[in-house]
Amino acid sequence: MAEFDLAIVGGGINGAGIARDAAGRDLRVLLVEQNDLASGTSSASSKLIHGGLRYLEHAWFRLVREALSEREVMLRIAPHVVRPMRFVLPVEPSMRPLWMLRLGLFIYDHLGGRKLLPATRAVDLAHGPLGAPLRQSYAHGFEYSDCWADDARLVVLNALDAAEHGAVIRTRTRCIGAERGKLWQLVLDAQGRRDLATARVLINATGPWLGLFATNVLHSSTPLPVRLDKGSHIVVRRLFEHDRGYIFQNRDGRVVFVLPFEREFTLIGTTDRGFSGDPGTVHADNDEIAYLCDVANQHLRTAIKASDVVWAFAGVRALYDDGSRRSQDVTRDYVLELDESGGAAPLLTVYGGKITTYRRLAEHALDRLAPLIKSGPPWTERSHLPGGDFAPGELDALVAMTRKSRLFLDEQHVRRLVRAYGKRVDRVLGVAKTRADLGPWLGADLTGAEVRYLMEREWAQRPDDVLWRRSKLGLQFSAPERERLAQFMTSLVGGGV
Repeated sequence: MAEFDLAIVGGGINGAGIARDAAGRDLRVLLVEQNDLASGTSSASSKLIHGGLRYLEHAWFRLVREALSEREVMLRIAPHVVRPMRFVLPVEPSMRPLWMLRLGLFIYDHLGGRKLLPATRAVDLAHGPLGAPLRQSYAHGFEYSDCWADDARLVVLNALDAAEHGAVIRTRTRCIGAERGKLWQLVLDAQGRRDLATARVLINATGPWLGLFATNVLHSSTPLPVRLDKGSHIVVRRLFEHDRGYIFQNRDGRVVFVLPFEREFTLIGTTDRGFSGDPGTVHADNDEIAYLCDVANQHLRTAIKASDVVWAFAGVRALYDDGSRRSQDVTRDYVLELDESGGAAPLLTVYGGKITTYRRLAEHALDRLAPLIKSGPPWTERSHLPGGDFAPGELDALVAMTRKSRLFLDEQHVRRLVRAYGKRVDRVLGVAKTRADLGPWLGADLTGAEVRYLMEREWAQRPDDVLWRRSKLGLQFSAPERERLAQFMTSLVGGGV
């Protein structure tokens, strides 16, 4: 008998989402990730939960409808890490005529059964704060709704919920061998320690490592129909004061988002180009940084250059190769390929997907496996992610309540904690009644108590896990503060955490 019903390789949003759904259906689940959770593509997104307005031009209506529907589901089940954002779309008649924008936004408003978010409205960009950051050539535009998300924390919360439903989550563990018979016999390497595991079904959710895993571990002789697509982003100091995002149309047919980010910064992205090579070494190239600066300068009054970039990051999407010539034309929909190979243990390969639709992808994955493995019914649509058991409009009240009980913390610190941990913020703060009770203050507003929680409960092992994936405090940390954090984490490991 197998130890596990499902063995999932890949700790990004797809792998973590499938693990959560399966564990909640009483399946025995193992998830292995070679690095940290969300250390690849799932922490390198545009941080949006959206339908994909530009996808309407490709007539990807099924994908847009599902994504718009999921946008509201995500806002309900994770209101701490997902929040509404209004987007300003300036009208540029030379690119897309006014009637086309009106029609597209009308469809966008009605295709997914919008209930929680406000509708599109026309805006005057010649006057008022929304037009102030833009070049004077813009007079008219539209404002519509989507959502922003902390992508990496969304992955961690899915893994956390999976673990609380019984899943085994193993980070920094590579699957280096997979022998296929009636069961899968897996060889795992946990930083030099070898382990064995058996599973009835293997799920390849490795994202941009799909092909490498199939070739090197599964020894597949047939190339997978996967197309790697790279997207890069840059972060600069804040370019405008308000809380709206912008979506800019460009002459190359793409759109670029310019978004408020972490209070003091602006996020700009993304690029879209084919990729080959090792996904673990991906980074934003100089020409991509120049491209994003140029796009911003074409639309905004405040000019930026490469030297203004305080952080640049890139991710690689593993798209299903549908034969499209241009990267931006390749479908963003997910594809699930089930291989049963004459009675051998099943293999499910996951292509594509978006952070917005990961929950539905997980449901469909278990639907595909239902004839092979008996499990419970779908359950995730109405079940909050850890800490998210409050209404979307109650975040400010939760901040106020937390601050009232912790008068020694300032409002911005409490707001960051609530947006990360929701109603579980007290698990982070513990019984602390003074600042000193939270242990050393390591930089910005990061405390020893929070780091300890992340190491004990959320698989954080290294400074980057804390500074870039469990938070974005890396934007505010100096080199000496980073070294102090590393030393503190080492001391916790030595002390048995």
